Amino acid sequence: MSVERIEETVGAGDTGVVAEAGTTTGAGVVAEAEIATATAAAVTYYPVAPGVRLNVRSGPGTGYSIVRVLPEGSKVAIYCQTPGTTVSGPYGTSNIWDNIASGEFVSDAFVKTGSDGYVASRCAL
Repeated sequence: MSVERIEETVGAGDTGVVAEAGTTTGAGVVAEAEIATATAAAVTYYPVAPGVRLNVRSGPGTGYSIVRVLPEGSKVAIYCQTPGTTVSGPYGTSNIWDNIASGEFVSDAFVKTGSDGYVASRCAL
């Protein structure tokens, strides 16, 4: 399953149903699957380590290509997490990689989640 940013649909008679970007119909009904509003509320933004410009990679490891670089002071939403290359950073040494958008991963060692373990579900790669 690929992960897209989750957006809440708003409109007359909206029931609070959310969908992956681009999958809603005009009536606010989810085309692929219904996702509860609680899912959108569960997305939390976490700060990247201070003073760090963080590489965003195409997969969960340092061997994957860099797709962009997050500027200092960035916050990221973590949609799912998966094991990958072990990396040392300001928040310890970890093999956890955070999926922040479709095909975009950052090392959890650079994201302040408040935990040494998983804070989101595992990605279905």
